[in-house]
Order: sequence, then C-alpha cells, then structure tokens
Amino acid sequence: MPEKKRELLKLLQEKSFRYSPERLFKLASGRESPYYVDARPVTHSAHGLVLMGEIIYDLVKDLGVQAIGGLTLGADPIAHAVALTSYLQGNPINAFTVRKEAKGHGTGGLVVGDVQPGERVVIVEDVITTGGSTLKAVAAARDFGLEVVQVLVLVDRQEGGREAIAREVPRVEAIFRLSDLQDPGDTP
Repeated sequence: MPEKKRELLKLLQEKSFRYSPERLFKLASGRESPYYVDARPVTHSAHGLVLMGEIIYDLVKDLGVQAIGGLTLGADPIAHAVALTSYLQGNPINAFTVRKEAKGHGTGGLVVGDVQPGERVVIVEDVITTGGSTLKAVAAARDFGLEVVQVLVLVDRQEGGREAIAREVPRVEAIFRLSDLQDPGDTP
C-alpha cells in the first residue's frame, strides 16, 4: 500500500472508526451496526484533506473530467481537496455540491458550483452503506445535465451500497472497505 494511503487509513482508524458490539450504532440508512464510521474528523482535518486531495486526484486526473462533487456534507471536503490539488498540479478540476433539497430563493436548484451541463464529472462520497445518498447525488447530477463517469467512495461499509451504485454507474471504486479499518479481533 502506498505511504499516503497508509497514512489516510491510519487517520481513519484513529479518528473515524468505532466498534461497539454491546451498543449498536444507528446509521443514516436506518440500519443498526456494531461498526460506525464518522469520516468527518478526517475529511475536515488539514492532514486528511491533503492526503485525500492527492490520493483521489491521482485516481481521477486521467479521466478527462471537469468537476468532482457529491451530496453535501459528506462529499464537500473531499471535492474541495481534489479541486485544490488539481489546480496546484496544473490540471484544474472544479468542485460542486449537490444540495439535499433545492433552495426556495436565488437560482434554486440542487447542483451548485462551477459546473455546466454537458461536463464529465466524478461523484464522491465519504461513507456508503446502502448507496442511497450517493444515488441521489448521481440522479441530481444527471438531471442537471452532467455525465457521471465514476463514483469514488472513501469508505465502503460493504453492506450492498457499492453494488447498488454499480447498477447505475458502471465505474465505482472505494479507497477503503470497512474490513480495512477493522482490527482482526473486531467481529460482530
């Protein structure tokens, strides 16, 4: 495993991953699990932003995409990190956000940022369980007129989300799986 990816994994293990077989966590999907991954302490940290920006930029730089984004709030820091890194590398890829609901004022709309219909984009997400949030972002991007060429996920909880997304977007990649974050002794 490359050093930057190993560093990011260590940050996620230390700051984002929780295991509690006695007290189950309720997930956004409504499911309960002994595993919880809150990526925000990493995706909002200076160190995490640098690592994510570099790792994900390397994965998307040759796709010919103009933008990267996803459903707010999970995707925002990831997209911004990649946009900054891409600019510093001389290959700007803009960031965009998919709102959870359209605003009732201004221009409204679900997709905001420096992105135009017809552009090729990557959808990013911090953590997926069922894939529902990511699929909402994919649908909103397509409704806006964007061509979604890939979905990139920081952590796949390995509960069917990746497979659900792959039915809609043929190219789906996870940087890490839940099993990567676990200690060998962590079993439900």
